[in-house]
Amino acid sequence: MLNPLPVVLSFLLIILVIFVLIVLVRSVRIVPQARAGVVERLGKYQRTLNPGLTILIPFVDRLLPLLDLREQVVSFPPQPVITEDNLVVSIDTVVYFQVTDARAATYEIANYIQAVEQLTTTTLRNVVGGLNLEQALTSRDQINGQLRGVLDEATGRWGIRVSRVELKAIDPPLSIQDSMEKQMRAERDRRAAILTAEGTKQSQILTAEGERQAAILQAEGDAKAAILRADGEAQAIQKVFDAIHAGKPDQKLLAYQYLQTLPKLAEGSSNKLWIIPSEVGEALKGIGGVLGTLAPESSDDGASGAPRH
Repeated sequence: MLNPLPVVLSFLLIILVIFVLIVLVRSVRIVPQARAGVVERLGKYQRTLNPGLTILIPFVDRLLPLLDLREQVVSFPPQPVITEDNLVVSIDTVVYFQVTDARAATYEIANYIQAVEQLTTTTLRNVVGGLNLEQALTSRDQINGQLRGVLDEATGRWGIRVSRVELKAIDPPLSIQDSMEKQMRAERDRRAAILTAEGTKQSQILTAEGERQAAILQAEGDAKAAILRADGEAQAIQKVFDAIHAGKPDQKLLAYQYLQTLPKLAEGSSNKLWIIPSEVGEALKGIGGVLGTLAPESSDDGASGAPRH
């Protein structure tokens, strides 16, 4: 017959080992970095665990679920908000917050994420409700600042710090969007027309300025050319005058040159009428005198030569 005592002792030993293992498992806790744990002793707050290894009293201390101390980002669904001019806009918000006090986040609020969402919605309606649609669309920084101030003040006692609040989108009604697009299109067309007119104006001004500068330069060139031509003609006349005086011409040569110049006055198809100056008579008299003196000489030569034949 077998002795039951060793079997009972073995069973008790196994139970003891299992109990020791359970005690060790419930006593030793490792808290990861950027996490925090709240310990309750007999149902009452005892302490907050920091990252690292810690020892608890089994069946006396209870460790609540760990809290994440990193900055968290929560995006809330679009919320309908009525503006000051009675237009319903849909606004998406994003809240950046961080748990700074694990004890307050555990005991001061039941669900801090839901509380932040509801507080953001109500604050957003209060802030946007005092603005018209245009102000709401162009004052995002102002709205973000007001939301952050209200949320940070309200969530401070919950052990939560709100760092940023951003508006992802502000969507007005479709009819308002269509009207805004038409207005923007008309504004772009007006700006394009103004720019085109300004460009045409500047082009005309620059063209006129260039033509004026060209006319001025051409006039200056013509004036300088006329001056140079006049100087050249003056110098040529002076040289001719000096040459004539240096040659000491007599009346016969001057009258002959004068008669050679007269046919040139009648040249050209446009010269229908030309006037003979009074000096022509004097020149003709001089030529007549020359011819008169030459005729006797030729006749004398003929008379004297007649007897030779």
